[in-house]
Amino acid sequence: MTALRMAAVAAEFGRDLEGAFATVERLIEEARADGVRLLALPEACLGGYLLSLDGAEPDEGPPALAPDGPEIRRLAALAGEMTVVAGYCEAGADGRRYNSAVCVTGGDVLGNHRKVHQPLGEDASYASGDRFRAFDTPVGRIGMMICYDKAFPESARALALDGAEIGVCVSAWPGARTQAAADLAKDRWKRRFDLFDRARALENQIVWLSANQTGTFGSLRFVGSAKVVDPGGEVLADTGVPAGMAVAELDVAQALRTARRSMGHLRDRRQDAYTPAAAATV
Repeated sequence: MTALRMAAVAAEFGRDLEGAFATVERLIEEARADGVRLLALPEACLGGYLLSLDGAEPDEGPPALAPDGPEIRRLAALAGEMTVVAGYCEAGADGRRYNSAVCVTGGDVLGNHRKVHQPLGEDASYASGDRFRAFDTPVGRIGMMICYDKAFPESARALALDGAEIGVCVSAWPGARTQAAADLAKDRWKRRFDLFDRARALENQIVWLSANQTGTFGSLRFVGSAKVVDPGGEVLADTGVPAGMAVAELDVAQALRTARRSMGHLRDRRQDAYTPAAAATV
């Protein structure tokens, strides 16, 4: 059996790209010193997220970076032998901006995901992605999602059906906009964040890494709560609201076999019973 040591980060990132890289380098070195081989950093960690989701604050948004540009090459160089997933604003070849996540290792880009589902007014700042695809890495087959993507069961299910053993969801998930709790640990949007993490792992019987921003940015307060979840939906490590790194070690292949041995959720699906209306537009 080969155990994989993995970690998900809760940290604060802003517009200063050099400051972001300094934080990323520190986190990678911290994870490397702890023997981590797979590290998930938050959504928009390279250049920060949006100041608000309702357009209330003027915002030019984060710097748009080419997926094959110097900044992503710099991230890949920092990753070294580690497999690292990080969020950034992608400058698409079509001239549009995308809220994206990239997976790098050994100086190479292994995968790129454009956020498909956009909450509230995010579509005013970003174009939408249109697919979910898993890909192979030195630490196993991975599928990436960004924040609101995980609110849709189809997202993680598409990745699991594409062979993903590990789901990595990077987020800039804030606390509630109305009836906000003074204590973020008791916030209802934090409860939803945690529930989605456990549900997506359990229903697809995959390992799940969830990274998130912390602190405040513009009008947003982020709930942190980075975590590692096993294929049975059990939380192996969790930072809670504060900044930190959730670290866990697991034999992924064995964990998947154990979870799926008696009740295999992918194996036992009954596609003939699922009506076309289930996929219809509401």
